[in-house]
Amino acid sequence: MAEVRLHDLTKRFAQTVAVSDLSLDIADGEFVVLLGPTGAGKTTTLRLVAGLEKPDSGRIEIAGHDVTALAPAERDVSFVFQQYSLYPHYTVYQNLAFPLRAPARRWATADIDRRVREVAALLRIESKLDNRATQLSGGEMQRVAIGRALVRTPAIYLMDEPLSSLDAKLREDLRIELKRIQRDLGATILFVTHDQIEAMTLADRIGVLSTGRLIQIGPPRTIYERPDNLYVARRLGSPQINVVAPDALPLADVPAGAHSAGIRPEDILLHCDDGIPAEVLSVEHLGVETVILLSLGETHLHTLLGSHPPLAPGSQVRIAVRPGAALFFDAAGNRIPSNLSEPTRETAYGT
Repeated sequence: MAEVRLHDLTKRFAQTVAVSDLSLDIADGEFVVLLGPTGAGKTTTLRLVAGLEKPDSGRIEIAGHDVTALAPAERDVSFVFQQYSLYPHYTVYQNLAFPLRAPARRWATADIDRRVREVAALLRIESKLDNRATQLSGGEMQRVAIGRALVRTPAIYLMDEPLSSLDAKLREDLRIELKRIQRDLGATILFVTHDQIEAMTLADRIGVLSTGRLIQIGPPRTIYERPDNLYVARRLGSPQINVVAPDALPLADVPAGAHSAGIRPEDILLHCDDGIPAEVLSVEHLGVETVILLSLGETHLHTLLGSHPPLAPGSQVRIAVRPGAALFFDAAGNRIPSNLSEPTRETAYGT
């Protein structure tokens, strides 16, 4: 594995700027996730690192070497695509062994066999080695696709939304497996997704992209609790952060220049004797938690509760905001530091 550095990368397609002056350092053994909607430049960034696209300007370094002008085969990267891209007439064993049989590598047969079986054990598909790809479930096919990248030990693994075509349960299972594998191997991974849950659960650091620009990068907790702007704040959190006028709720020490306030659903407190009145509009039971939609006149707020709150639509409650939890933004959407110290979730929840 190796450190990867992107310096001021720009890539245009006709009049569209897909990636704009993007700089990013990925440490050896780090799991970095690029998060953003369709069109944010996530896949183009991966393809630039892989050599599948050439930048209009900027530089790419892998393990201290400038690889900007090198062909994909010369860059020592492995790419996991969104679609499985398996050879259907090959067995799982043959699909996994294929990258090691390339003329440029010339692995010995015994070494190929050892490595294929190691990776199959890592992915828990040893029993499927003799199955053809067409005999596998979707989750098994994706494991093989990931395994085909893992059989090599490249400088970096590039993963383009590899879990997006799976159902929710399989995505959850493979997220856990992928993080376990990354830790076991000490692998360097650049992973792109539009799924905030994947980003929060997998990443050592999250980079939030918008229209080809890297807006903010940092550990998941930092991105969630101290977003640089309103765009980043809205990318993470489900339900999405509540955005209201600063005077819509009694908030302490609103900073000068505040145009809006962001309040995470979990930071709204119910049943406060000295709170302001609100009406329950809807109650959504989601198993371990419940989403409550509240009305304060024309202002609507989402809040999160435990699984069995004694509330029903039409109920009247008094609410308050956890002290120091509100985020404030100026008219351009940039965060303004609060006059109160902003607590971490450990402080807020006492955990």
